[in-house]
Amino acid sequence: MRRAVCPGSFDPITNGHLDIIARASRLYDVVHVAVMINQSKQGLFTIEERIELIREVTADYGNVEVEAFHGLLVDFCKQRDIPAIVKGLRAVSDFDYELQMAQMNNGLSGVETLFVPTNPTYSFLSSSLVKEVAAWGGDVAHLLPPAVHRALIERLGRK
Repeated sequence: MRRAVCPGSFDPITNGHLDIIARASRLYDVVHVAVMINQSKQGLFTIEERIELIREVTADYGNVEVEAFHGLLVDFCKQRDIPAIVKGLRAVSDFDYELQMAQMNNGLSGVETLFVPTNPTYSFLSSSLVKEVAAWGGDVAHLLPPAVHRALIERLGRK
């Protein structure tokens, strides 16, 4: 069984994230989406809400498992016998950081990292940017799956 993990905070999941997960799901038998828990950061969505949204928007793939993780990603991989991490790269600046992480992860555990170039349509896209634009009333519907867009607008409407 070929397994890989797509890690991230996914606060919220964007079409760019979904593109990478979809492409990984065509290459691997099982794709684990690991939602990072960072106690020092207050997210817009709770971990549970993020997991539910990701499960909803990836349900059609049939081979995606979603769960939270805290700690080293290589430990998550070891516990689940996952030999590969799939990461999307938007720009050269992403590569510089992700290469260091990939080398560290490989040195710690032998887990390989595969870099997938982002679809050019999403090369500028980040969850932070989407939240900022939406908070100022900008239209971000085309950057998010519909269920995520609804959740984002509802959340921002309560603030």
